[in-house]
Amino acid sequence: MKLLGYIVKSLWGHRSRTMLTVAGSAVALFVFCFIQSIQEGMRDLRSRQEANGSLIVFQANKFCPATSHLPQDYDQQIRKFNGVKDVIPIQVFTNNCRASLDVVVFYGVPPHKLRTARDFEFIQGDWNEFETHQDAAVVGQAVAARRGIEVGDKFSIGDLSVNVAGIYRSNNPAEENYIYSHLEFLQRRQGAYLVGTVTQLEVLLQPDADLEAVSTRIDDLYRAGPVETNTRSKGVFQAKSLGDLSQLIEMAHYLGLACVGLVLALVATTTLMSVEDRIQEHAVLRTLGFSGSKVFGVVLAESTLLSLAGGILGVGIALITLKLSSLSVGAEAVTVAFIPSFRLAGIGLLLALVTGMGAGVVPAWYASRTEIVPALRSV
Repeated sequence: MKLLGYIVKSLWGHRSRTMLTVAGSAVALFVFCFIQSIQEGMRDLRSRQEANGSLIVFQANKFCPATSHLPQDYDQQIRKFNGVKDVIPIQVFTNNCRASLDVVVFYGVPPHKLRTARDFEFIQGDWNEFETHQDAAVVGQAVAARRGIEVGDKFSIGDLSVNVAGIYRSNNPAEENYIYSHLEFLQRRQGAYLVGTVTQLEVLLQPDADLEAVSTRIDDLYRAGPVETNTRSKGVFQAKSLGDLSQLIEMAHYLGLACVGLVLALVATTTLMSVEDRIQEHAVLRTLGFSGSKVFGVVLAESTLLSLAGGILGVGIALITLKLSSLSVGAEAVTVAFIPSFRLAGIGLLLALVTGMGAGVVPAWYASRTEIVPALRSV
């Protein structure tokens, strides 16, 4: 700590090189945080749905929500099963079934069931306005921020237009990317064609219910028609809907590791260049009584400070950008939120610290082993 002023002056003496190294480290850790934030969102989605204990009934052999059409009266039969607490009929509309960073998902749900089926809090608007007007909708704050939607606006996507009655927030970040409207309103979107059918049924189970047994019983009941079903836990259903997208998110982990490697190489190169430029200076320090281990510590501190400066800058900008942009990625009407968190910030800064120390070991060892007389002769 006593040598901190000297270390800072040494780095500032080569300010162009220092600033470029810090900027490079910041960019690499910015990318790392973005990659980690979507992986955080995927983990959060999986953990919530595993704890949710609900089932999704979908039409068998169908993928995109636009192709699934189940008779709505299936809910009356399923509700009678042992272990079933409630059944929610849902009509889904999405502007894009493929992977997209700006997917808009409408869930048409009976208003009286929505309050019990979803755990969210109104932050703007009036619930009664939503309940009493069939063309009204409530919008998650993430999609509202991304699309610039406010209460009282008329929001349109494709041939679908709704009046925004409220904006809600949820402790589930993915939930804030959905728009909820009236079931019948979405069913009548294409005339009478969809009336009496739904995209899917969400089956809420009692705490002691056996998910596998209930899902098997549902599929066995409708195996012979009129429309065959495929029933899975909500977590499994969402994972399958995300499909290749989830694999790409997992593969992005290697890109994150590459970013860490880039920081390591960048800081190590800069520190080694600094050591070679200041070989005489280190020799003078040795003649003044500095031990090899103290010179080692000075150089190691320089590399660590460089990496930490880049880490603080990159992580800070990444978290602010993620918070303000409310980004999400989705496929087949299932969204995954980019989640900025203190945990993510801690991981980023810890990596910057460890990488800086690792990058400085070789240059520091080189500086600490410098022979005094040959180094001074080169002055």
